[in-house]
Amino acid sequence: MIASIGGSVLVRRPDHVILDAGGVGYRLAVSTETLRAVPAIGERAFLHAHLVARDDAMSLYGFASEEERDLFLMLISISGVGPKVALSTLSDGPVRELISAIASGDAKRFQAVPGIGKRTAERIILDLRDKVAADVGEALKVAVEPEGPRAEAREGLLGLGYTPVEADQLLASAQGESAEELLRSALRGGAGDRAAA
Repeated sequence: MIASIGGSVLVRRPDHVILDAGGVGYRLAVSTETLRAVPAIGERAFLHAHLVARDDAMSLYGFASEEERDLFLMLISISGVGPKVALSTLSDGPVRELISAIASGDAKRFQAVPGIGKRTAERIILDLRDKVAADVGEALKVAVEPEGPRAEAREGLLGLGYTPVEADQLLASAQGESAEELLRSALRGGAGDRAAA
């Protein structure tokens, strides 16, 4: 089993990269998110990997993080979601956003992915919600001091009835120095999101 590959970048295309590891070129299909982390041709890169072996082909998939690979493996475990559709899903945004969408039951987020209809999107939510629930707090954790203004703003959002996942989402794009400024910014962003919905 090939778990990871490190080597110099030979080819860098929108849907795949080729890494030269010890004189062997490995072609890895990648998501848009992973491609952003792959350096220029000639530079060294390291990707986590997963090999999918079928009767007619063997395909290697590359990931910038273990979290992305883990989500890929969860997605392909769902009936109706193959590796290509899973990779398209991962190209739809950062892993933490996708995990948040699963945890909050946002099936529409997945229906926007080519190859995923309403039924498959609902199956993704149903099958993966419990699996990601334990990790969602870690995946969406805002990197702040435990007693900082952002933590105070988060407590304020929780006090207003927002779930921890919603509070973290709102604070992710909030601007401000004090807890009050962060809270106002987060609430303005949340009102915009609701109006758009």
